[in-house]
Amino acid sequence: MIVVNINPIAISIGSFSVRWYGLMYVVGISIGLLVAWPYAKWKGFTEDQLEKVVYWAVPAGLVGARLYYVIQQPLGPYLSQPWRIFAVWEGGMAFYGAIFAVVVVILVAGWRLKISILKFLDVAALFASVGQFFGRIGNFINGDIIGYPTKLPWGVVYANPNSFAPQHDIAYQPAAVYEALIDILLFALLWSLRKKVKPGILFFTYIIGYSISQIIVFIWRDNEVVFLGMKQAQLTAIGVLVVAVGIFVRIIRRQNISKNPLDEKS
Repeated sequence: MIVVNINPIAISIGSFSVRWYGLMYVVGISIGLLVAWPYAKWKGFTEDQLEKVVYWAVPAGLVGARLYYVIQQPLGPYLSQPWRIFAVWEGGMAFYGAIFAVVVVILVAGWRLKISILKFLDVAALFASVGQFFGRIGNFINGDIIGYPTKLPWGVVYANPNSFAPQHDIAYQPAAVYEALIDILLFALLWSLRKKVKPGILFFTYIIGYSISQIIVFIWRDNEVVFLGMKQAQLTAIGVLVVAVGIFVRIIRRQNISKNPLDEKS
C-alpha cells in the first residue's frame, strides 16, 4: 500500500490557514491561462477580448463548480449554516458545474463581443484540461476524492488526521490519481489536434472524452448510488454525452456540406 501523510493545510498562522487544495486551484488557473492564451491569440482573439471573457469565466466556473456540488448533497446542513455553501476548503467542487457556467459566459460574451463561440470553446477546453490536472493534485492531498477500500498494491492510505478520508488506517482506490491520469491523456489528445481541426471539434472532443471518463471512473469512486445502480456524476455524464455527441455530429456534417456543396453540379 502507498501511505500519504501530507497535511492538507499548507500554511497556518493563528486562525488563518492556506490549504493545498486552494493553492492547486490558483496554480491550475495560472498554468491553464499560460497554455491557452497563446492558442487563443493564434485563433485570432485580441488581448482585450481575452481579458473580458476570462474576467467573468474564471469566477463563474468556480462558483458554478461549488454550487453544482452543493445541490447534489443533503441540503439540511447548508440551509442551517448557509456560509458553508462557500466553504470550498471543506472540499467539494463538481466540475460539470464549472463547465455549464463557463459555457454560458462564453455564449453571452460571443454575442456581445461578436466573437466566434466555437473558437472560444476550443480555447476553454485546452484551459480546462490543464487546470483540472492541478485540481486533482489538490483533491489527492485533501483525500476528498477517493474510491472504495482496496487491497490493490496502489491503494492509498491517507494517514494525515486532517485528511478528508473517512478512515486514516485503511487503503482506498486513488480515484483522484485516476482522474489526473485521464486529464493528462485528454490534454495530450487536445494538444495534438489543436491546430488541425475546425472550430468546435476540440471542445466537443474534450466534453465527450471527459464524460466517458466520468462514467468509467465513478465505478470505483465511493459515492452514493442514486438510480439504477448509477451515481449522480454518471447520470450527468450520460446526459452531457448524448447532447455533446449530437452537436459534434452536427458540426461535422455542416463542415462536410461546406466542403462539398450540393449546388456544385453544373
